[in-house]
Amino acid sequence: MLTVLGQPDSQQFCDGLSRRNFLKIGALGLGAMSLPQLLAAEAHAGITKSKKSVIMIYLVGGPPHQDLFDLKPEAPSDIAGPWRPIATNLPGFEIGELLPRMAQMMDKFTVIRSLVGAQAEHDATQCYTGRPPRGLVPAGGWPQFGSVVSKLQGASHVAVPPFVSLCYTCTHGPYNEPGAGFLGMAQTPLRPLGGTRDDMVLNGVTLERLGNRHQLLTSVDRFRREADRTGAMDGLDVFTEQAMGLLTSSRLAEALDLSKEDPRTVARYGTGNPTIMMDGNGAPRVPQSLLMARRLIEAGVRVVTLNYSKWDWHGGRNAEGRANNSIFVREQEDFPIFDQAMTALVEDLHARGLAEDTAVVVWGEFGRTPIISKQVGRDHWPRVACALLAGGGMTMGQAIGSTDRFAGEATSRPVTFPEVFATLYHHLGIDPASTITDLHGRPQYLVDTNVKPIRELVV
Repeated sequence: MLTVLGQPDSQQFCDGLSRRNFLKIGALGLGAMSLPQLLAAEAHAGITKSKKSVIMIYLVGGPPHQDLFDLKPEAPSDIAGPWRPIATNLPGFEIGELLPRMAQMMDKFTVIRSLVGAQAEHDATQCYTGRPPRGLVPAGGWPQFGSVVSKLQGASHVAVPPFVSLCYTCTHGPYNEPGAGFLGMAQTPLRPLGGTRDDMVLNGVTLERLGNRHQLLTSVDRFRREADRTGAMDGLDVFTEQAMGLLTSSRLAEALDLSKEDPRTVARYGTGNPTIMMDGNGAPRVPQSLLMARRLIEAGVRVVTLNYSKWDWHGGRNAEGRANNSIFVREQEDFPIFDQAMTALVEDLHARGLAEDTAVVVWGEFGRTPIISKQVGRDHWPRVACALLAGGGMTMGQAIGSTDRFAGEATSRPVTFPEVFATLYHHLGIDPASTITDLHGRPQYLVDTNVKPIRELVV
């Protein structure tokens, strides 16, 4: 058996399997079909080589919509908060004063101010699947968006996986991506951060020797594949084929190597605050993740997901032990970092000719309470939230929906999570009314039935 690994790694999937185990080339084989046969099968299945892509940015913990994009300066101070709205480059369109860069290029963004139907508790499921974390769930669970795209469209380039996750994961907790669900491990994203990046080298093995091992293992392991009826072998085949692509091409490794980027571009994204780079729940403030996402899209990845910061800010206590609204201290520190990274990403997409093909969506699991509590600042508020979109050939420079004078309820054009997902599928050329088959052979709709793409975005 040939194993191409770096140092031992304790990181595991939620099912206890190590991601590194799937980069082993050996015992479980490399697939019954040759690479040309795999490509032929993709063509027969209608898998396209479209350049359309999506970057999904999860704001871990729920961003405060009334301090970002839906300020209410006329409300009482215990609702309005300390920040004032500022004008943008769109007449009559205002956003929070801590986002000055975004204000100057708001024509390249669209804000949804009336996102409804969120859950009440922390959970990443809805932001990645469009489905609430509770309720009727098919066996195996709902697959996340990138896994569905991976299943339906496959890779656009043999050496680049269709779905890459830059999300930092927790050992436990609600902020992790939900996974591939009933689509199985074959549609699990590649997670190249951390030690996995060390595995993208041959460690002295030549390409000729690697090819010989590939042929030998294909023959030895075929009987295992023929005997397997669980689908696990199919998943492992995908991972090992993926590993071969990574090891024999520098395309993905170079995309992940920020040292190859112009230092001026790296500086434009910013570096964040290194003293608060990682929260205890595994939620990074790493603007470079946004730059890496752009590089991956440029290399041919269809879907990139990442989590940014931890927005679950509650009040703390000062040195004298009195309660204080530390949420606003955190906002003052973190909003400018977010502002710089987001505007750099969108500027980059436009400058490189990627904006038409790349849709960006930014959101969290819920909004924040209108009333500012002295104990917790702005608490969880599922009744209305916000989302930020860019690119994708969508109609930018608008605010969709509105809320009441306290930013507590949607008063016009409520938008649901499934509508956003329908819009993203539409962008990729996937019919939102399509179905995928679950573990029991039943067809499951990609989004709730009769849900259409957001009409204000799709021409």
